[in-house]
Amino acid sequence: MVDPFYSILHQAGQEGEKCALGIITAIKGSSPQKSGAKALFFSDGRIVGTLGGGCLEAEIQQRAVRAIGTGNPELFDMVLDHDFGWDDGLICGGRVCGVILPGVAEKYGELWKKLSRREEKVVWTILENYSISEDGSVDADELYREQAEPPCELWIAGAGHISQAIAPLALAVDFQITVFDDRLGWAAEALFPEQVTLRVDYWEDLFKTPFPSSPAYGLIMTQGHQHDTKVLREWMQRPFQFLGMIGSKRKWRLIQEGFLNERLATEERLAEIYCPVGLSIGSVSPKEIAVSVVAQLIQKRQEARK
Repeated sequence: MVDPFYSILHQAGQEGEKCALGIITAIKGSSPQKSGAKALFFSDGRIVGTLGGGCLEAEIQQRAVRAIGTGNPELFDMVLDHDFGWDDGLICGGRVCGVILPGVAEKYGELWKKLSRREEKVVWTILENYSISEDGSVDADELYREQAEPPCELWIAGAGHISQAIAPLALAVDFQITVFDDRLGWAAEALFPEQVTLRVDYWEDLFKTPFPSSPAYGLIMTQGHQHDTKVLREWMQRPFQFLGMIGSKRKWRLIQEGFLNERLATEERLAEIYCPVGLSIGSVSPKEIAVSVVAQLIQKRQEARK
């Protein structure tokens, strides 16, 4: 899965297109964006990414265009108070600090290429002299540090309507998706975004799929209770960071009773399974259910990263 932001940054360097990289390095209080937010500012007025929009971004854009012309990097430190944000309502009351770096697209092309590919963990830092380091060591003089990792994997058992609704949403929030099913007519390329990997086979063979090295999340939503139970029996033995299954509370109670009676799992292990999967938002349609499920995936991913 290619990172579009770093891909554009790398391309700009390859083509010699002048731009400046803006990064929010720290915030205090309320602000429209978090530390780590990035934007590319081009001399023709184009902006890729965002630092929060409004007059905050407009001010940084002016400075970035000036930096492109002079070639000089600079820091910014802005308080989002009444005077600064009255025109567009950006009166957050917080403080936003950051850095503007012109010329880095060309100078650090190999780094941006590596980050765009997302094939490995990369730690990179911006030092006080505005140079960029990739050695991963902690430097007391650094302005900003970022650790970029490959996207989390999402395995979905079942290619039905809800899976089809989940796939584009999960892709949009940076999950790498594989859908498993034993029905060729459902696990069809026409029904899923092209970035989704589809695996169609007998379940016994699908269970032999090597587990990903990246953190993995699992969703079980096959065509019925028996298939869900079969997948759960296998997948609960895998080290998923999150494992959820679609179904009613009654269905889940019956499955738990069966697993405990057959000694297939302990109460502690079953307590780690999310069923019914998804946040409780009163969802009914497949698209609404997809929103609730993807929201829970985001929530659990954020918790794992803390």
